[in-house]
Amino acid sequence: MKNFDLIVIGSGPGGYVAAIRAAQLGMKVACVDKRKELGGTCLNVGCIPSKALLHATELYWTMKHAGGYGIQCQATYSLPEMRKQKDKIISSFNTGIAQLFAKHQITFFPGLAKFLSPTTVQVAGEPLTAKNFILATGSEPTALPFLPFDEQRILSSTGALALSQIPSKLLIIGAGVIGVELGSVYSRLGSQVEFVEFQDRICPTLDPALSQELQKILTLQGMTFHLSSKVLGADITSQQIVLRLENQQLAGDAVLISVGRRPCTQGLGLEALGIQLTPQGFISIDSRFRTSVPHIYAIGDLVDGPMLAHKASEEGIAVAEILAGQNPVVNYLAIPNVIYTSPEVAAVGLTEADAKALGLNTKTGTFPFKINSRAQCTGETEGFVKLIANSANDRLLGMHIIGAHASELIAIGAVALQNQLTVLDLAHAPYAHPTLSEALKEAALALHGRAIHR
Repeated sequence: MKNFDLIVIGSGPGGYVAAIRAAQLGMKVACVDKRKELGGTCLNVGCIPSKALLHATELYWTMKHAGGYGIQCQATYSLPEMRKQKDKIISSFNTGIAQLFAKHQITFFPGLAKFLSPTTVQVAGEPLTAKNFILATGSEPTALPFLPFDEQRILSSTGALALSQIPSKLLIIGAGVIGVELGSVYSRLGSQVEFVEFQDRICPTLDPALSQELQKILTLQGMTFHLSSKVLGADITSQQIVLRLENQQLAGDAVLISVGRRPCTQGLGLEALGIQLTPQGFISIDSRFRTSVPHIYAIGDLVDGPMLAHKASEEGIAVAEILAGQNPVVNYLAIPNVIYTSPEVAAVGLTEADAKALGLNTKTGTFPFKINSRAQCTGETEGFVKLIANSANDRLLGMHIIGAHASELIAIGAVALQNQLTVLDLAHAPYAHPTLSEALKEAALALHGRAIHR
C-alpha cells in the first residue's frame, strides 16, 4: 500500500495548485483525477477552451469590422482549425502541469477515487493512504429534467465547446456568465442566438448598471433576450427543438442549458464517512476548510461561494499552508469575477446593494471609456468604470468595469481591496498615458468631484 502525507482528489486549478504548494512545503503528495489529463474541468472543458474560442471568434469579428481603420479583407473561418488550436492549447497545459508534478515529485493517479476508510482511498483497484486529504473534484453542469444532455443538440457547456457545425439558431437557457460567453462565440460565427432568462436581467450577480450595459451591447451585436421567462417544457423533433415558455414558443436547431453547476461529490463515498453536505449539495466546512472529518478538507466548487478557478487556487494554497502550520487568510472580498464577452466585464468587491445590506454608507465615481484617449485610438469606447467607496473612510469597497481588457484592469481593484487602499490612493497614483487604466484614475477622481476629463 502506498502512503502519502497528502492526497489531493481532483487536479483542477484548486487541486493541482494545492498539490504543488504542499510539495513545496515538504510534503509527500499524490493527486488523483478521474481524467487521464491533468487540469480538471477548467483546463479541459471549461475556462481555457472557452477563452480560446472567444479569442478566435473575436479576431474573426474584428477582421470583418475593420473597415473603419482602413483595412479591407474578406474574412472567413474554419471551425475545425479553431477547434484544433483550442485542443493544442489544452494539450500544452496538460503537459505543463505534468512537468510541474514531476518537478515537485507529485505522484499522479488517474481514475475515480473512493474512500474505503477515513485514511484510505481506492483508485483503479489500488488502495492509497494519507494523513490528510483535500477534496477538489469541482462541479458539473446542471441539466433540466425535461431536457437531458445529449451533447449533440441538447448541450451543456462541454458539448458547446465541441460542436462540429454552427447551429443556424441557438437557444440558450440561462443568461449568466457561461451562457453569454458561449452565446458570443456562436453569434460571431453566424448563429442566431436567443436567451431565456428566469431573472429580470442578465448576469444578475453583477452591479445592475453593468448588467444593463452588457445587455444593451450584446443586443446591438445581434443577440436576443427573453427576461423574466421560464421554460415550462420542450418538444423535440428531428428538425427542431421547441421551448415552451409561459406566453410563447421558441424554436431552434440546438439548445445550450446554462442554468448553473452542481458540486461533483457522487461516488467518493463521503456518506459512509459522515461528511456533511449543505441543503444545496455543497460540502460543509469550517473556517479552516475542514469537513466534519477533520483531516479531510474541501475547496473550490465543492464548497459554498462563487465557482471561480482562482478562488479554488487561493483555497488550495491556503489548505496546504494550514497543513504546514501556517495561518493563511483568503480575502474573498478581493477575488475578482470576469465575463469574457466583448467588451469584457469584471468586478471585485461589493456592489452598492451589498454595501447597503451591510449598513454602509457609500459614494460612487464613474468614468466612461468613450472619453479615454487609448479607447478612442483603438475604437474600444464601449463601457465604463464604476468605483464604490465607504463614505466614512474613503476605503475602496468595489470596482466594476465593463470595457476592453476589463479582465486585466480589475487586478488593480483586487490589489487595492487586498491592501485596504482608499479611493484617493487610486486617484493619486500616476498612470501611463495613453492607457485604458487612466479611466480608473478618472473614476477615482470623479468620486471626489475632481475628474479632469469630464
